[in-house]
Amino acid sequence: MYKYLFGPVPSRRLGMSLGIDLVPKKVCSLDCVYCEVGVTTKLTLERKEYILYDKVTSELKDYFSGNPEPDFLTFSGSGEPTLNIRLGDVLEFVKKIKPHIPVAVLTNGTLLYDKTVRKELLKADVVLPSLDAAIDSSFRRINQPAPGLKMESYIQGLIDFREEYSGEIWLEILIIPGYNDGKENLKALKTVFEKIIPERIQLNTLDRPGNFSDIRAASRQELQVIVDYWNLENVEIIAAAPERKEVKSYREDTESAILGTISRRPCTLDDLNRILGMHVNEINKYLDVLENDGKIEVVRQARGLFYQLRNT
Repeated sequence: MYKYLFGPVPSRRLGMSLGIDLVPKKVCSLDCVYCEVGVTTKLTLERKEYILYDKVTSELKDYFSGNPEPDFLTFSGSGEPTLNIRLGDVLEFVKKIKPHIPVAVLTNGTLLYDKTVRKELLKADVVLPSLDAAIDSSFRRINQPAPGLKMESYIQGLIDFREEYSGEIWLEILIIPGYNDGKENLKALKTVFEKIIPERIQLNTLDRPGNFSDIRAASRQELQVIVDYWNLENVEIIAAAPERKEVKSYREDTESAILGTISRRPCTLDDLNRILGMHVNEINKYLDVLENDGKIEVVRQARGLFYQLRNT
C-alpha cells in the first residue's frame, strides 16, 4: 500500500488515473464549502516541501516496477498540489521515466499568480484549474481563501498561464444553487472565460454533501440552463457518477470492502481511510457510485458526515 500514490482510480475525466499526492490532508489555499475531502486544516499560501521528493519518486519507481500503466498520471489528492515547492521536480521525474504517459494536474489555480508555479506546470499535458466565481463576494463565500489571496490576482494568474502554456486547460466550474448561479455571477464568469480561453469548460456540482448543511447540488436541468445561457461551444456538463462503473479501473472488490466496513458501523471518510488504508480521493470515487446506486446514505452528525447502509 502506497502513502503518496493512490489508484488507479476510475476518473470521470481521465479514465484510469494514478493519483500523486504532494501535500498532507488537508493543506490548501482554499477552504471550499463543498469540499468532499473535508474542512481545510492548514489554510495557507506558503510553498514548501510538504512531502519529500525522494519519498514520492521512490513510490513511483516501485509502482512502475510491477504494475500496469495508467491512462493518466494525475497530480491531485487531499490538498492543493502547487503548494509543494518540488512539484516541478516530480513532474520532470515522471516525464523522464514515463514520457509516453500524459500528465494532468488538478489544481484550484490560486497560485498561478506566481511565475515560478506557472513555469513548473508547463511540463504538464493537461492542467485542470477550478474557478467557481468571478465576483469577489461570491468567491469569498464559496472558496473561503487564505489570508492575502485576492480574486483579481487569482484570475490574472489564470490569464497569464494561458499565454505561456501550450497544453490543454480544462477549467472546472462547480455550481452551488444560491451561491454562484445568478445572472451577475454567470455573466462575470463568461467574461473571464473569454480571457482565459480554455479548451474545455467543465460544469460540475456536488456529488455528496459538502462542509455546510445549507448547500445542495444543482440538478441536470439547472446546469443545462447555465450551459444555454453561456452559449459557448466548449462547455460540457461532467458525466455523472454512475459512468465511473464503465471505467476499466473500477474495482468491485474495492466497492465490497467499503460496503463491508460500513455494514459493521457508520463511518466518516477519515474512518474509512484509517480502516481500509485507502487514499481519501480513491474512497470518494466509490462513495459517489454507492450513494447514487442507493446502497449507502449520508448522515450529518457532530463529528462530521457519516456513511451508512441505506435502510430499505
